[in-house]
Parts: sequence; structure tokens; C-alpha cells
Amino acid sequence: MKKFKITFNSPVTLGFIFICFAVLVLNIVTMGMTNQMLFMTYHSSWASPLTYLRLFTHVLGHSGWQHFIGNATYILLLGPMLEEKYTSKKVVMVILITALVTGLVNNILFPNTALCGASGVVFAFILMTSFTGFRQGEIPLTFILVTIVFIGQQVYEGIFLQDDISNLTHILGGIVGAAVGYKLNKQK
Repeated sequence: MKKFKITFNSPVTLGFIFICFAVLVLNIVTMGMTNQMLFMTYHSSWASPLTYLRLFTHVLGHSGWQHFIGNATYILLLGPMLEEKYTSKKVVMVILITALVTGLVNNILFPNTALCGASGVVFAFILMTSFTGFRQGEIPLTFILVTIVFIGQQVYEGIFLQDDISNLTHILGGIVGAAVGYKLNKQK
């Protein structure tokens, strides 16, 4: 009988989720202080080095278990496929670009709103995944449908629902994922 072993198949995806988990536990232990100090972006002085750090680290913080589990599920589902297709280095690049874009837009356009969580990364992964079967001169129907369903939902919810979810972050993450997915597949 052949033995099975557990493999660390997607280092960026797994590393990202383990870091998010540790940050969530730390935030619970500190009763929210670590998120506010390091893992949440909000309008603050551009003279503070922490402002620039939080532009990237806000994707690691989550408001609670449900928020974390929702994002982690999608990232664990999509991340390994993206790492296999595009390389771990490119997946790190997508995470960093998404964090920076969503952090900057939130700080500039919504100075009274704090932002934390990996939802933008999730949407970047979703739209990027729809490009995995892309060929030059073609637009995948899956991309069109995913865009309509996910981005359409965010536009609808952003207009008609009043909740604490940053729909613009989801849309921006989707745009980053679509742009990177298109560019990477066009180069091949």
C-alpha cells in the first residue's frame, strides 16, 4: 500500500492564510488594538511610517472569525491554482498590488472609513482565475460571466445595501486581478 504525505503545495497561499490567522488571533488577544495599529488602513498622517505599512498590511487583518473564514475559503480554493499557473512570485505581486491600490483609494476617497481584510485579494484571485484558459484574440466567456456576477453583485450591494462591506474594494481587487490575468496570459 502506497503511503501518502502532506505537501506544502502552495507556499504563498498557505503562508498568507497562516499569517492572516496569526494576525486574527493576535487581534482577539489584544482586543482589537493590533488591527487598529497595524492591520487596518485609514486616513492618517502621511508623515507616519505606519501609514505606508498599513497600506499593505490591512489585507492581513480581519474583523472576526466569519470574515476570516469567508476570505480564507476562497483564497485556499483559488490560490494554489494561480500559483501553479503563474508562479508564487506573481501571486505575491497580485496580493501586494491589490493591497496598495485598495489601501490608497480607501485613504484618499474615504477618509472617515477604516479598511481591513483580504476581500480585495479574493476578488483579484476570482477574476484572475477566469483568465486561466485565455488565448490571444479571445475573451473567455467565463471571464464575462464572472465579471457580471461578482462585480455586478458588488455594484448592486454598494448602491442598495447599507453595511460595513467595502464593495469598492471588491471591485478594485477584481480590476487588479483581471488586468494582471490578462497581461500574464497575453505574454505567453
